[in-house]
Amino acid sequence: MFGKVGSFFGESRQELAKVNWPSREELLGSTGLVIVVTFLVAAFIFVIDFVLSYLMKVIIQ
Repeated sequence: MFGKVGSFFGESRQELAKVNWPSREELLGSTGLVIVVTFLVAAFIFVIDFVLSYLMKVIIQ
């Protein structure tokens, strides 16, 4: 049982050594892009929600 657990962690460490980790600049650029796109999508959903709410109020009244 404990041999399998040790083997698992050893193999996991070997696989993590093979990963091509991004540089700091790539990481910061990707993070900034994700934040900007998140705000753009949120703004788009807000506008659509506002317009549809307004249209529903006009239709109901």
